[in-house]
Amino acid sequence: MALPIRNISDLQGEIARLKESEQKQSVAIGVRFKTFSSTISTLRTLFPQNITADGKTSGFFDQDLVGLISRFVLPFTLNKTIFRNSGFIVKTLVGLVSQKASHFISEDSVLSVWDKVKHLFNKKSKKENISDEKGIPPLSESY
Repeated sequence: MALPIRNISDLQGEIARLKESEQKQSVAIGVRFKTFSSTISTLRTLFPQNITADGKTSGFFDQDLVGLISRFVLPFTLNKTIFRNSGFIVKTLVGLVSQKASHFISEDSVLSVWDKVKHLFNKKSKKENISDEKGIPPLSESY
């Protein structure tokens, strides 16, 4: 829009230029979304990738499945259980904080917590078995 429109012929020329530009852009968009993989790659650009201090990129899809699920499940469960009667601002803050906290939840961390809990229960069951084996058996002949 460098030249101002002063008469009807300038207006008609600008309309023709805009229609030609629209045609070129529609062809370019059609080429960009022609295949499924190009559509997916275009949609991936909506989620920005952060560059860490190591120089690696960490984006939305770089997490494992547990991390992706926790990004949605964690805020939902917190808002439906603990912060049930809270206001809009508190629920929004909980959502933002839990989104950031979900980066620390990975498959490895969940498995390590699960192994620790399982190990605690295995210790308790072994202690009960050991206490049963001590002493004289009830049907023994040694009085």
